[in-house]
Amino acid sequence: MEKGKGLARRWAVELHDASSSSSSSPAVPDPPGFTRSAPDADDAAGARQRKDSEASWKAQKAWEVAQSPFKNLMMMGFMMWMAGSTVHLFSIGITFSALWQPISALRSVGKVFEPFKDPRVDTIAPKLLFIALNLAAMGLGVWKLNTLGLLPTNPSDWVSSLAPAPEVEYAGGGIPLI
Repeated sequence: MEKGKGLARRWAVELHDASSSSSSSPAVPDPPGFTRSAPDADDAAGARQRKDSEASWKAQKAWEVAQSPFKNLMMMGFMMWMAGSTVHLFSIGITFSALWQPISALRSVGKVFEPFKDPRVDTIAPKLLFIALNLAAMGLGVWKLNTLGLLPTNPSDWVSSLAPAPEVEYAGGGIPLI
């Protein structure tokens, strides 16, 4: 005898019972906390609540995006401190990165806040904070350029006929300099 032919299936389960087609009295009680309601009962209130919660979510995310340059500002400040105050490739690269990132962020303010554009969400204050933090980051980069001595701050940097500024400090080894 071939396997499976002529024998009734022993492990079959019928999930749909045709004898009880009325759904007015459920055989299984609803779980705790579940209430049956008509789908059209409070569509307007539910939609308004969803829109309000979406607007508050967008406002919260807009503030998070606006505060994100602060994290970058702290990281870049630490990297510039670790780079030191001598002019070498690493410190110049870090400094120009500290200048370029805020400039590119300021150029794309509209794109950054595009997902939060909604008549119910005010994005002016987050945009202003975003711009202020990026300007502070750019100021940090300019300060580092000045620390490295790469900014022309003396008149002799602009006019070749003037003598350079006198040295204020002298450093030497064990032999005194005269």
